[in-house]
Amino acid sequence: MAIEEITTDKLQNLIQQPKHVTNPKARRRTEEKYERIDYEVTAQEGELKFRIYLRQNTTDPEDFSCGIRWVMPSGETLTLARYNGSNHIHHEIEFQCHIHRATEEAIRQGRKPEHHAEATKLFHTLDGALHCLLNDLKVSGLESHPDQAELF
Repeated sequence: MAIEEITTDKLQNLIQQPKHVTNPKARRRTEEKYERIDYEVTAQEGELKFRIYLRQNTTDPEDFSCGIRWVMPSGETLTLARYNGSNHIHHEIEFQCHIHRATEEAIRQGRKPEHHAEATKLFHTLDGALHCLLNDLKVSGLESHPDQAELF
């Protein structure tokens, strides 16, 4: 299946599949000014493969990203969701944490599948973003904790 053939129903099916991290002790590594961890993930049936990545800027705590990619049988990847920090502007979202989700519309328009984004107050750290991703995408096998609500 080519990325151009992905439908809303297929995206929802990929999101709803229960998934499990197969390398929970993955090690953090440094790439330029970022620390990064990559986890391998499979659907419960073991036929679908995914990757979760966490990336944190070593000098800017608000510059982080955590996402999940579907690894297609062809080896191509499609980002299903990406949870970003508040260090940048994304169209009308100004310096707020936000969540990108893949949409059929973005794929049809030739944009990144996860082009669409919505502001959120559900997290404000990379750990909080990971917690949201694991819950939203039905992933088990990693320990996570939600961020405390910001008071102001």
